[in-house]
Amino acid sequence: MIRIVVADDHRLVRQAMEGLLRDTPDIQVVELVGTGEEALRAAREHAPDVILMDIQMPGIGGVEATRRILRSDPRMAVVMVTAHGSGPYPAHALRAGAKGYVHKGADRDELIEAIRTTYLGRRYICADVARHVALMSLDGKGRDPFDELTQRELEVLTRVLDGQRGSRIAQELCLSPKTVSTYRIRLYERLGVRNDAELARVAVDYGLIGPLQGS
Repeated sequence: MIRIVVADDHRLVRQAMEGLLRDTPDIQVVELVGTGEEALRAAREHAPDVILMDIQMPGIGGVEATRRILRSDPRMAVVMVTAHGSGPYPAHALRAGAKGYVHKGADRDELIEAIRTTYLGRRYICADVARHVALMSLDGKGRDPFDELTQRELEVLTRVLDGQRGSRIAQELCLSPKTVSTYRIRLYERLGVRNDAELARVAVDYGLIGPLQGS
């Protein structure tokens, strides 16, 4: 029996994944959690075989949770199940130790295949993400300025690109508004931009987000 923890900040997504796996005879979902911190706690309490982990969650987020979980027990397999199929996300997740990477657009069979493959100690990267990573390497873009960001910087960045205000970012990431402002300035400096509009253009250029309206 492959024992699973599902970590995603959207309750409907958690319940949907549990429903998809419920009738699979060799898979058992032992807990559903909504934050990186809860994933850490569930990993300690249940010692699951596989954790299905979202990247962008409140608190420490999925990538940092993955890093900490595997530091404590490298035998666990973490499969990122996320809407982020491009940009620096796959590289950050794989460098943190994730064994698998599946886009939320995948079907049930692919999710089950990813679970079984990583349970056996092998990597599983869905076709769309693998193709993106390969094309980035062929284009000489295997490393881009976003690859050098820390996980926390990336979490702030994604929320800035979503148009969230500093106060909401602070609340979601359990930071002070002043700290969020500091991260924003640091992002400008590291990416060579002066404001959010330029930040968005760089993100488009490197495939982190889709084209801006009117561009």
